[in-house]
Amino acid sequence: MTQTNDSAAVADRAPRGPAPAAPRVHRAWFVAAVTFVTIVGAAAFRSLPGLLIDPLHLEFGWSRGTIGAAVSVNLALYGLTAPFAAALMDRFGIRKVVAVALTVIAVGAGSTVWMTAAWQLMLSWGLLVGLGSGSMALAFAATVTNRWFTTRRGLVTGILTAASASGQLVFLPLLSWIVETHDWRPAAVTVALAALAVVPFVWLLLRDHPADIGQKPYGATAFVPRPAPVRGAARRAVTVLFTAARTGTFWLLAGTFAICGASTNGLIQTHFVPAAHDHGMPVTAAASLLAVIGVFDVVGTIASGWFTDRFEPRRLLAVYYALRGVSLLFLPMLLAPSVHPPMLFFIVFYGLDWVATVPPTVALCRERFGDDSAIVFGWVLASHQVGAALVAFLGGLARDAFGSYDMVWYASGALCAAAALMALVIRRRPVPVPG
Repeated sequence: MTQTNDSAAVADRAPRGPAPAAPRVHRAWFVAAVTFVTIVGAAAFRSLPGLLIDPLHLEFGWSRGTIGAAVSVNLALYGLTAPFAAALMDRFGIRKVVAVALTVIAVGAGSTVWMTAAWQLMLSWGLLVGLGSGSMALAFAATVTNRWFTTRRGLVTGILTAASASGQLVFLPLLSWIVETHDWRPAAVTVALAALAVVPFVWLLLRDHPADIGQKPYGATAFVPRPAPVRGAARRAVTVLFTAARTGTFWLLAGTFAICGASTNGLIQTHFVPAAHDHGMPVTAAASLLAVIGVFDVVGTIASGWFTDRFEPRRLLAVYYALRGVSLLFLPMLLAPSVHPPMLFFIVFYGLDWVATVPPTVALCRERFGDDSAIVFGWVLASHQVGAALVAFLGGLARDAFGSYDMVWYASGALCAAAALMALVIRRRPVPVPG
């Protein structure tokens, strides 16, 4: 018996050939890279609304309030579609939902070239592009992050959030040049083609879950099987909303993120170019400043993801909103016919803070709502876009009524101060004490 045991021990120590080499780079990073490129390509449609206000006003005689209403429909649907899109991704998979969404964006943007009435702008840019873009919203990035990563989630969320700013950086100067040199119609066609160009990358390279290729999520210690498709996507999205809405944390997150949308997408992205043009600044110069915001947004958002992995998310949010509010209060004094150093300082400062709020907000959703966090964040994002839609519409009305945007800047600065206070009173989910 002893001899047998010794032989077995020797056999256990004997070489068995080389072990299969672990991949040098985890597949999750390739999926994150494809997601980044997808969001960059889809970001073209987000660069155009602010460039359309003056051309459409001049060509069709539509008021800025009417054009702002179409943009507000787009922004509202961008948010309201997100939670349902996150649930649809659980049901049909990420690839199918994103590929269809990009196609809808292309159809909506391309159809604007034939419009002759304001309701057609509402239908094409408001409804179709809004629905498509909602499925490409930050809930897409949150879903990818939750499925493929268990560590470095804050960093990955920051990188994927920065992708939208990168797309703005790539497309905004180009689109503004097209609008100035040719017309707004070629710019709309460019947006449609950019959305279609991303579809093959999504279909061929994106994967829905690590289990599809036999891998663990990045940082996981155990294999995670792919969950069964969740039927009743709409019902699940609404059920998650009703459950989350019973908590004060949800309403504080939704309220702060509504102010975030009001002070970014609804305000700066929609009205900065026409506001700067009111002060004599060329459209191309104003659009270039927005692109520079996109440059520093990439830096700020990735840094915010890194901070979120290390610091208290609530305090980060309070700092971000307070700094943004201060910068907006100074903006009316900085607008001028030419670009001067104080304006460049504002652009850099504001760009670092543009969507730095996303990683800590996603982290708080994940901490408080667990497996439903992507859908909950979709609803929080809906509030972001409702806030953006209101300011996109009200900002246009204010410009028509008062002849300037000054009151809009001051009101948004005050709202950011309120958001900073709201962030500080968000309660952390208590950590259970081992019994």
